[in-house]
Amino acid sequence: MAQSLIAAVHATAPGLSSYAVTGFPTSAFSSYYFLPASPTQEAQPIIVDPILNITFPYNLTNPDTIPTVAGDPVLYPVPTAILSAAAQAAYINQAIANVSTIITNNGTASNCTKCINALVIGQAAAKTAPSLVPNAFISLCQQFKFASNASCVESYRNDTFGAVWTQVLALADVKGSDGQYICNNLGFCPKPVTLPLNITSWFPKPKPANATVPKASGKRVKVAHLSDFHLDTRYGVGAEANCTSALCCRKNNPNPSAPKGQVLLPAPYYGAFACDSPYALGLAALESIGPLTGTSKTGEALGFSIYTGDLVAHDPQSQLSRAITEYTETSVYGMFKTYMTGPVFAALGNHDSNPENIDAPYTLPGALGQQSSWNYHHISALWLHEGWMGANDALSAGTHYGGYSVKTHLGLRIISFNTDFYYRSNYYMFINTTDPDASGTFKWMINELQAAEDAGERVWIIGHVLSGWDGSNPLPNPSDLFYQIVARYAPHVIANIFFGHTHEDQFMLYYSNNGTVQDAAHALTTGWVGPSITPLTNLNSGYRLYEVDTGDFNVYDAFTFYANVSSFPSFNGSLSTGPSFKYEYSTRDAYGPAANWPASAPLNATFWQKVTEAMAANHSLMSSLSPNCTSDACAKAKICYMRSGSVALGSQCPQGFASVQSPFKPT
Repeated sequence: MAQSLIAAVHATAPGLSSYAVTGFPTSAFSSYYFLPASPTQEAQPIIVDPILNITFPYNLTNPDTIPTVAGDPVLYPVPTAILSAAAQAAYINQAIANVSTIITNNGTASNCTKCINALVIGQAAAKTAPSLVPNAFISLCQQFKFASNASCVESYRNDTFGAVWTQVLALADVKGSDGQYICNNLGFCPKPVTLPLNITSWFPKPKPANATVPKASGKRVKVAHLSDFHLDTRYGVGAEANCTSALCCRKNNPNPSAPKGQVLLPAPYYGAFACDSPYALGLAALESIGPLTGTSKTGEALGFSIYTGDLVAHDPQSQLSRAITEYTETSVYGMFKTYMTGPVFAALGNHDSNPENIDAPYTLPGALGQQSSWNYHHISALWLHEGWMGANDALSAGTHYGGYSVKTHLGLRIISFNTDFYYRSNYYMFINTTDPDASGTFKWMINELQAAEDAGERVWIIGHVLSGWDGSNPLPNPSDLFYQIVARYAPHVIANIFFGHTHEDQFMLYYSNNGTVQDAAHALTTGWVGPSITPLTNLNSGYRLYEVDTGDFNVYDAFTFYANVSSFPSFNGSLSTGPSFKYEYSTRDAYGPAANWPASAPLNATFWQKVTEAMAANHSLMSSLSPNCTSDACAKAKICYMRSGSVALGSQCPQGFASVQSPFKPT
């Protein structure tokens, strides 16, 4: 992808205002299984894992032969009784019959009560004959049409989520809070509310009364923020980009409305709105970073970069495996090393595990407590291999669920936090739900923040799943715990927080006193949510650059860049031309005047509070791309989400307006 100088630099752009790629960069990888001579198939590089010392086979990513059986270890709780195979089968059949009776009973019991009663029977089965429980899940799901037959199999097969659910069922307090959470997830019980939480005793010291934010140094560095790469190594050029289920742009997923053998919307070489990132799009984005940010390996370098999670594509779980996770981690971090200057500090996303969304706490009994460790060890060793952290930090990351606390060469401390430990789709979080820190990872973060406070350090926290917004993604009690930790250590220690996950250009605010008063005087810090490289969910591919002061480590400007995915079909003719990534807008230029913000002041929580006040008075400041946000109700809801850093706060907002489009207005 040779450089193309297209447009003059915008007055506030940090580099070029537009950068067009020209063809696939063959030098990106040392060798290939398939290197296209024309853009009719995604390139297939040969990926060698430097940690596992293996070469991943072509059949792992071949778009024509996508594996549907992973062959990964499947773990169950140790049964409480030793029964013959026939006795186990009889026990499970009786359990299915008993659950069926509960479901079909037309008495006065609510669906929630029926679900809890069914869990009690299911728990006995999970403890007695655990290996047979996944098929029992499938049988009941299909019998009562809780989903399509295929979806029932996909959800509860032993090597997708069936074994995980069996563990949860065996270990949860199904008659108590855990059962309520499980049945809410299944659609039968109301959403649990946030419980009162007093964690004053959790903090080693009270918040200093005279704590202040350090002064700015006047020296600025550039920091890139990428998120949600979602590399689709099995992308099918020319496949259906307008499918009706699962991930599009796959040869095994046609549109059922299309005539047999025909494609309604052929997948462009560089990607499409209902699809994840092919190699060509990911590499185009990475190559554009230097020219658009005004950085290079021979000139001004990025101070560092942050990556807020999700490397792996949105494959159905039956097509995922440990191998595809390890392949993607190795490939994407290798590309980061090639194209980005300075270290990259990454957080794990919910798709950066296998099964997806699932990370097991060490507190589970026996081997179950170590079943996710393979990934923490692999990814932390990759970070060490790429030179982004030292051996001790990598060892810590392998121990703390992929989380770590690293002091950068600039003096800023980065705390990376595995947000799967408050994510609603990590089913292990339905065990011991009355403890908001069943994994212990929040106590670890408190200790790291306290050490930073004692040392006078500034901290950025990076994670994947945002802690609040509309309250739909995290679990309420751990989300509240996170919020209270932020309130204790912001703004004098925690300068900023960064997330991904939504694929959108967003932010959230954190306030003192649990957000009971939401004004400039109580605004503490900001949660920046980065746009995604993947165009999935009808979004243009994008990323951000921050201008950061090295004294207070506040953000003084944020620049957003994007590629117009609608233009991608026009680059299908040859490998000699490609799409442009463009400078979109400066946050200070776009919102500073409306907030009446001083030119020299940082874009801190007070700034964003002023922006929300301006948006409340003038809805035109919100993005015209945000569906239904021409109404007062939508604008009110979106502003409420922006001010909600926890489930408790987000759940109080009007629901139904958390769209897949950004609330921000592009320039």
